[in-house]
Amino acid sequence: MSNEAWVWTLVILYWVYCIYWGIRGAIVSRTASGYMIGGRQLPMWVFILAATATSFSGWTFIGHPGLIWRDGLAYAFASFYVLTIPITGTWFAKRQWLLGKRYGFITPGDMYSYYYGTEWMRWLVVIVAFLYSSFYSAVQLIASGELFHSVTGIPVIAGSILLAAIVVFYVAAGGLRSIAWVDCLQCILLILGIIVLGAFVLHSAGGWDYLSQKINALDPRYLTIPGGPGVKQGQAPGSGIIQFTSGTTIWTGMMILTYMFSLMGIQASPAFTMWSFSNRNPRPFPWQQAIASTFFVGFALFFFTAIQGLGGRIVSSDLGIEITNRNLVPELMHHYLPGFWLAFVTIGALAAMQSTAAPYIGTGSTILARDVYFRYIRPRAGHGEQIWMSRLFAVVIAIVAMAISFKSQAALVMLGGLATAFGTLMYVSLLGVCYGWPIRGVGAVLGLIAGIAAVIITDLNISPWAATFGYLWTIHSAGWGLLVALVVALVFGKLVPDSPEIEARRKEIRAWLDDIDRPSASQKTWRRAAWVFVPVWYIFAIGPGAVIGNHAFSFLGFPALWSWQIVWWLLGIAMMWALCFKAGLSFLGEAQIQRAEKDTKIVVHEVAPALAGGSDADLGPRGGRA
Repeated sequence: MSNEAWVWTLVILYWVYCIYWGIRGAIVSRTASGYMIGGRQLPMWVFILAATATSFSGWTFIGHPGLIWRDGLAYAFASFYVLTIPITGTWFAKRQWLLGKRYGFITPGDMYSYYYGTEWMRWLVVIVAFLYSSFYSAVQLIASGELFHSVTGIPVIAGSILLAAIVVFYVAAGGLRSIAWVDCLQCILLILGIIVLGAFVLHSAGGWDYLSQKINALDPRYLTIPGGPGVKQGQAPGSGIIQFTSGTTIWTGMMILTYMFSLMGIQASPAFTMWSFSNRNPRPFPWQQAIASTFFVGFALFFFTAIQGLGGRIVSSDLGIEITNRNLVPELMHHYLPGFWLAFVTIGALAAMQSTAAPYIGTGSTILARDVYFRYIRPRAGHGEQIWMSRLFAVVIAIVAMAISFKSQAALVMLGGLATAFGTLMYVSLLGVCYGWPIRGVGAVLGLIAGIAAVIITDLNISPWAATFGYLWTIHSAGWGLLVALVVALVFGKLVPDSPEIEARRKEIRAWLDDIDRPSASQKTWRRAAWVFVPVWYIFAIGPGAVIGNHAFSFLGFPALWSWQIVWWLLGIAMMWALCFKAGLSFLGEAQIQRAEKDTKIVVHEVAPALAGGSDADLGPRGGRA
């Protein structure tokens, strides 16, 4: 068969799988929670694969190798998001599951408004979720259209609409259950697609010995964190650790560290709070965090994505066309992949994009349906009405995302960056909810607002220093946003106390959560050790200390900085295993799980209690409290 025939054959089979699970989910999902959070019954391995697929987008497949091609190994540090994304889940996922189980939370707005005692938190979460879903989905949908155009010739807009229609169908039809089962296949396709393309590039370049020689002979600006006295084109003068002088923003150690803060926001986003609520129990969390993401996706990225980027720079002269960071991967696919393998990697790339767009469209629509429509417009809406409104909002979000995606590419990239940075801001609220940081209602609200403002001001370059510094001191907008949000939240948490009722509610939550999740003596020892080894890992793996890797050591033909990254990735796997299993941050024993199953205090109902034979008073006040 021709390449195009292979592509259409596998794409159609892939679409059939997606449509099947959309129909299956529609048949099974009879209740609001069944549709919106999978009835809190997602099987262990389904969550592991689905959450992993959701964490890594089309940017992982297409954008990441392209930027390594453009910026070299300094950008390859982004591969460490295979650790920094799930480490967020390590800190927060288990405790969010416990709270969702005990209190019946369906949306993050339920959890935040109840804990902080203000409906303003619900509305802010709605805004963050809508912006996150729209912006991030827009990036995925237009990228999928561009890739589809490159392999089939279908116009970009037509391809984007077609692919978006498939996503919207299974998302709107089956809800989170359908999304999760489709994501299972997409996770496998994503990882294998990256490995297959990297392997073909490696083979076509003459094998590892030849390729490593060529890579080591590249201009040093592709093999080091930029800085020092030898200023290259596109670089600003500086030490490589932080940049205080005027010039172009570069990949300093501080920039890399705070850029990773932005990517950490993926599992702090409202969507992942709902993923936490959806599980039958928390057993999948440590396996997803320490194994599926950190090891399997890490293996693909630290080796095969880097080979695509640096290898692409070596072989680009053979392609006979002008290469950019945006078209590198499609051109490598066309030039080096035969028939079946071209089709296989194509659906892997589509899977990477759609596995991210689908969950954010789905969770965003649920949040709008529950926290706006059900909460304020139709509080007596039954299960069916809520499901259909979620479906309607899924279509609305998809349309908004498509409209955004047809704007300029520069604006689209910027909006995608804003989305992840907004997710990072949820750290502040989560630290209060999950660990009892002294953040009160007014502080949580003002901190989130101030953080959003700081991200926008910094990312849009509308600050007074933007023309001179770019990102001030080469600190990413997510870093500034998180700092501002935390300071404002803590200050106002001290200045503006909550009512005695809300304080009592928070104490009850804290007492229960700390009691059921009480660490053993061994876990306490490991947690004390974590206060040392986690900061050390951050400093030397992805922080200022990473500059040591420029000339530290090399092995097996890998350049020094690449060798440094591989070693710290392996140490990061050990760190994640220790945090998840030994320190117990993601692990709950059987007795704790059984207690959580029984020890419930439901404060959020799927439908009005009167419809289920209860009292409307159970819904709680609609004003300043949940």
